[in-house]
Amino acid sequence: MTSAYLDLGNFDSFEDEPITFSTLASSSAEPGKRSVRYLRVSSRGQMDTDSDVVADGNSIDSQRKATTAKERALGLTNIGEYIEPGNSGQTIAGRPVFQQLLARIIKQRDVDYVVVDMRSRAFRNHIDAAVTKQQLLKLGVRLISAQEDFGEGIMADAMEAITDIFNEVQVRLNGLDIKNKMGNKARNGGTLGRAPLGYLNVRRDIDGKEIRTIDLDPERAPLVRLAFELYATGEYTLADLSDELYDRGLRTRPTRLHPAKQVSINKLSQMLRDRYYLGYVTYQDEEIKGRHEPLIDEDLFERVQDIIESRSIAKERRRVHHHYLKGSLFCGRCKRAGRTGRMILQNVVNSKGTTYTYFFCRNKQSGACDAPHINVLLVEDAVEAHYATIRFSPTFVADVRAHIGEVIGEEEAAARLLHQQLTNELRALDAREDNLIDLAADGTIPQAKIKAKLREIERQRHRLTERLSATNEDLSDSARLIEACLKLLESPRELYRRCDEEQRRLLNQAIFHGIYIEDERITDHELSEPFAHLHAVQRARQLAQADKPDPGTTLPTNASRAVSTKGDGPASLSGVEVLLGGIDLAPCSSKPSRVELRGIEPLTSSMRTRRATNCATAPCGAMSIASRSITPCSRGYSPTARR
Repeated sequence: MTSAYLDLGNFDSFEDEPITFSTLASSSAEPGKRSVRYLRVSSRGQMDTDSDVVADGNSIDSQRKATTAKERALGLTNIGEYIEPGNSGQTIAGRPVFQQLLARIIKQRDVDYVVVDMRSRAFRNHIDAAVTKQQLLKLGVRLISAQEDFGEGIMADAMEAITDIFNEVQVRLNGLDIKNKMGNKARNGGTLGRAPLGYLNVRRDIDGKEIRTIDLDPERAPLVRLAFELYATGEYTLADLSDELYDRGLRTRPTRLHPAKQVSINKLSQMLRDRYYLGYVTYQDEEIKGRHEPLIDEDLFERVQDIIESRSIAKERRRVHHHYLKGSLFCGRCKRAGRTGRMILQNVVNSKGTTYTYFFCRNKQSGACDAPHINVLLVEDAVEAHYATIRFSPTFVADVRAHIGEVIGEEEAAARLLHQQLTNELRALDAREDNLIDLAADGTIPQAKIKAKLREIERQRHRLTERLSATNEDLSDSARLIEACLKLLESPRELYRRCDEEQRRLLNQAIFHGIYIEDERITDHELSEPFAHLHAVQRARQLAQADKPDPGTTLPTNASRAVSTKGDGPASLSGVEVLLGGIDLAPCSSKPSRVELRGIEPLTSSMRTRRATNCATAPCGAMSIASRSITPCSRGYSPTARR
């Protein structure tokens, strides 16, 4: 075990010239009057302060002034200065600059006094103080405190020892106080120390009191969240993820010594396991709900942990398992039990080196689900066959297209009429304004009354101008979205067969929120919008025709709600509902007017309250796939061809 104190017989291992001190010319220094200064602060941040007083004693500049004055008072010649920046070790063994000072004294024997601002700057416990004092005395060197002059003799030695003991007690009490404060802060949900990547330590002034808290890092938080989302797909190794995030702009926070750089694999591994991003802090093995804002939810975190765990399963290759169905499949057995179970991929290598690929429910790992592993080829066949069940009938497609054309035409006619009405009203306001200005010039009406009327005209003009701008909006974006959906699902199974794996992945993510599989069969699905809405309308129409309703009967439009969907797709339903809301579900029905021709009166409960122009964005991949020609994959891909 290495001694905490300096071995007087072995000093060659120390550097001759430490970086953190300056050596002055000592050729003219008189023996017996040569001194060096030792200055120390506990943190590097205290090196740059302009204040004389810092959190842990005096600043370097303040210590230098005090020790220089002491040297002058004693007639000493300074031949060196040693500065210990930011080393708050509880013993001198944890202070490299102090060790270099001792090594220099031993090797060069050109120092008679070591001058410190206070003994607490050099020693944090009385044992260090006593041992170091004896070592220096053997070398003929005396340690002097600029602030504490005890003189010489037995009583001076006693006072130094008592001072060192009190210094140690104070250090330990301060440490206990800090520990208690840190514990209270953690138990109240506060963050101790430097915030993790994606968060920032900030200071706020609240009622004149500085409060230190945690905020999301606007630059890095979205990318940290993306790191979890990408890794949860199972398509990235840590090395791939590190490169991907670097390309997207994620860097570590720069410090004084280290510039911003790429997040390392080890840092990513720690980050993906850190429950701090769920909103928790950990103190002494106790998990506490933190006051900071979570970056991710429990489901995403658990998916990441499942992938981390699955990649460490015995006999499983630690590599990325790519498959176009990953992220779209869920366990049908878990759905029946009222829980969510995502299907994850596993490659297993037998003793002969043959690889078998399976989908299995992640809840199986915890024993919550007993669903068997399913061979990936059987899953692919089941999903392909299921695409035939989501096909739109040719009659429905034709009716929807015809109906949309009618609605768009009526909407455009109504918009033109409203535009003309608003324009006429604006002209009338201009005439009223001109009349008021003429009356003001004649002086026949009080000026205050005229100004009030002019302000009212201006308010009306502003409102009408906004209405006039709104009439330029139309339903064309929503119509294009519906057309893309109809095109995709006219012959979905044939389309799916012609797609390559990347196109299949886009189709699955665009059309389904989830596909549920149990024992090699697709048992249920959740459609994304607007596919869910379109299918609900088609189903309601089929039911109405099957029941053979009387002519003129129209099923309420809320029948389109008879579908289980999460409804959190990127496309808003408002425009789709407007375009589909008036579809006649039975032949020969009388069509109600879909567009009200109204003027500039305020909206009422019977009038359309908004125009559908916010459906321009199709679900992920839907518009891109529908708008391009899909030809058979150049590799001749098909599930049956592979087998």
